[in-house]
Amino acid sequence: MGKILVTGVTGHLGRAVLDKLLVKVPASDVKVLVRDAAKAEAFKPLGVEIAIGTYDDKTSLVAAFQHTDKLYFVSGNDMANRGPQHENVVKAAIEAKVGHVVYTSVQRKNESATSPLAFVASTHLLVENLLKASGLTYTIMEHGLYAEVIPMFVGDRVLETGIIFQPAGDGKTAYALREDMAEAGVAVLTGEGHENRSYEITGSKALSYTDIAAIITAATGKQVNYVSPAVEAFKEELTKVGVPEMYIGLFAGFSTAVKDGEFAEVSGDLERLLGRKSGSVEDYLKALYGK
Repeated sequence: MGKILVTGVTGHLGRAVLDKLLVKVPASDVKVLVRDAAKAEAFKPLGVEIAIGTYDDKTSLVAAFQHTDKLYFVSGNDMANRGPQHENVVKAAIEAKVGHVVYTSVQRKNESATSPLAFVASTHLLVENLLKASGLTYTIMEHGLYAEVIPMFVGDRVLETGIIFQPAGDGKTAYALREDMAEAGVAVLTGEGHENRSYEITGSKALSYTDIAAIITAATGKQVNYVSPAVEAFKEELTKVGVPEMYIGLFAGFSTAVKDGEFAEVSGDLERLLGRKSGSVEDYLKALYGK
């Protein structure tokens, strides 16, 4: 029996998966992938095996993936190079004869080039198709949006301005807590019956920005309202205050996707994998803003 290898362990999701995995299995059964020796230092006290490799270097991945029974493949965040990088991961997994790949994909409704998130979803669709054609055993985790991204979209001055300013209309999102997504990943890595399946990983309730404004208002006693401008007006306002163009496009794309209902679907897959109710996004927001 090979080891369980977790990638992305220097990021929030990968580290949460690693921590939860170590509660379930001995450290001697776990391997982590890090980009260089300096980043490896933080993981030595855990007793896990450390492999050095990057998504840019397929040869390093083939070496890292040797004797790997299950691979938790966290999608990369290098948008410009993610396609070739992810192809390297799949090809290396094939070459190293990895037993089972668990891939963190994305929830979506529109898989065509007309999607406002085509620039994000296209790479995920590529990897899903590569996995399905590879002969590898796989599980695809179609992650919805993390609840933890809400503060980024509402802005760090929301209590000062009293306004959430996003062009998302009345669209809703079934946010899920990152810790729950990590626990679901561990359930797949350590459980049975997940071979060649796709799961839609969402929270149990979809919230609009109007809902979020009301939750923050109740938590703080400070009135917060939601304003949904036209996309062009949104871009103009962010340009005026010096937000980089790349981020303006990212925010506009995600909000347009929310407006279009890309993340509105509520699935029971997360709670089935957890074997319990998923965490409350309302409680997360109350704890965050009600300090």
